Amino acid sequence: MKNPNIKKDIIDNFGNRLRTRVNGILIQENKILMVKHQMGDNHYFWNVPGGGMQYGHDAKSNLKREFLEETGLEIEVGAYQFLHEFLSPPLHAIELFFEVSQTNGKLEVGIDPELETDKQVIEEVKFLSMEEIKNIPSDKKHALFGRINSLNDVRIWKGYFNFGNKCIK
Repeated sequence: MKNPNIKKDIIDNFGNRLRTRVNGILIQENKILMVKHQMGDNHYFWNVPGGGMQYGHDAKSNLKREFLEETGLEIEVGAYQFLHEFLSPPLHAIELFFEVSQTNGKLEVGIDPELETDKQVIEEVKFLSMEEIKNIPSDKKHALFGRINSLNDVRIWKGYFNFGNKCIK
């Protein structure tokens, strides 16, 4: 069931505060695992699996939890890659990106436990090739994926990025 108040629910749950997020880049068979989120008013947003950190848990354990919740996959967290700052009030997030590898599980559409059952935003999870990612309009994917040209780009990026991405319109 589609949530007609999804934009308000996203802002109520995640807005007007600084969030620290962890994100995992899983590459298999030259494809990146991506999650499609419904963002309201027929607007969707593709990103790698990840989410908010829980107080008292380190980044790696938070990322393992998020991956399992969203995709049904168990992972091993590898190298830290880079930081992206998303700032589009009322949303503000510091996003830490890590390489990950799958250790177990079966790929499935998961949930976001911070949202009620009838207000879930995850629509799809699947591995996408670079060509498929490039074909997603830039306003419908994380800003990172509008700027990479190859899987190698993802592996070699290091540092701090702020692309001014606007995911809710």
